[in-house]
Amino acid sequence: MTARDQAHEHGRGGPTRRQLLFGGAVAGIGAVAAIGADTLARGQGGGSASTEAEQALNGDLTVPFYGTHQAGVETPPQAHATLIALNLRPEIGRDDLRRLMQVLSDDASRLSQGVAALADSEPELAHVPARLTVTFGFGPELVRRGAADVSALPSWLRPLPAFGVDRLEEAWNDGDLLIQVAADDAFTVAHAQRMLLKDARSFTTVRWTQTGFRRAHGSEKSGTTMRNLFGQVDGTVNPAPTTEDFDGLVWITDGWLAGGTSMVVRRISMDLDTWDRLDRSGREQSTGRLLSNGAPLTGTQEHDEPDFEATTAIGFPVIAEFSHIRRARSEDTSQRIFRRAYNYDDAPRGDQVSTSGLLFVSFQADVDAQFVPLQRRLDDLDLLNEWTTPIGSAVFAIPPGCTEGGYIGETLLA
Repeated sequence: MTARDQAHEHGRGGPTRRQLLFGGAVAGIGAVAAIGADTLARGQGGGSASTEAEQALNGDLTVPFYGTHQAGVETPPQAHATLIALNLRPEIGRDDLRRLMQVLSDDASRLSQGVAALADSEPELAHVPARLTVTFGFGPELVRRGAADVSALPSWLRPLPAFGVDRLEEAWNDGDLLIQVAADDAFTVAHAQRMLLKDARSFTTVRWTQTGFRRAHGSEKSGTTMRNLFGQVDGTVNPAPTTEDFDGLVWITDGWLAGGTSMVVRRISMDLDTWDRLDRSGREQSTGRLLSNGAPLTGTQEHDEPDFEATTAIGFPVIAEFSHIRRARSEDTSQRIFRRAYNYDDAPRGDQVSTSGLLFVSFQADVDAQFVPLQRRLDDLDLLNEWTTPIGSAVFAIPPGCTEGGYIGETLLA
């Protein structure tokens, strides 16, 4: 008997590496065989495996690209979105812009239907559209270069007025061409973004990129109002898409923008570190809504109409004058917007626990008549300003949609 045999016989050496590997392999084969037998048995018995395989996947869902309006405005918000602002290269003129938008529109239409863009070197990555939408917006410089007439530039297409709460950083402001890419799958967004930037790189340079998120698809019932990272139900008072009210507030009805809209993008930093020190009652007073379900402090359900005249037993307003819900409300019902915001969460800096905020996106027919009055009321007296700071701001014109064979922006560039 060898020394190795003696050691094994007396239990000193234990199983050898060869025995462990071989034994593990045998066990693995046995497990696979058992799993296969169980799956076969369930399949023969009409179990759930075949049913699950036949279920439709959200990844297969598509949103039409062509139409009167661009997708990505009244489309139910997807779980992930990336907004990219591009600067036009100095030499780019009207004919170049036409070619650029033709190429971008063609590839965006393909990608939104789960079809690879032309010259896509990884076409398999395009086969899961997951409700992908691509929305294009024009900044003032693009309109100036692309218009045949200077009157094409809307009066509201310019940087917003200065607000006292703003601490704007150049890294997040303005832009000549905006591309909003949104889908229920972050992988899909990343691939579409890459394809579109490849199309645009000869014409533009990247000015900024902002990425946001909501709850994953299927995490909540469809139509649930999103929550921001303060835990607040965010966007309760929003016109319902496809209604007459929505159409009047959002869609422009004349000129080259007929069927289009305007878009405001505000990057709002949220100080979660100091928000954490505020008790629940203080948080609810700052917004005028319950954290539990978003109901106004004078109601029980999210969509209850707030009673701004209600007072406490000692005569104080139940909903304070400085609360966000009161400051955002106007007696003029035309001063409303359609919100389509996303959360962002960057890597913490220094001693911070979080560097987070809101990628605020709103659509309205006229920025000056709708968004600016609302923001001025919030700027004057909104307790939430204690914990929120706008650090980026941009305004874009959203052209109407197009028909198959056409391209976004042809009402300006054709």
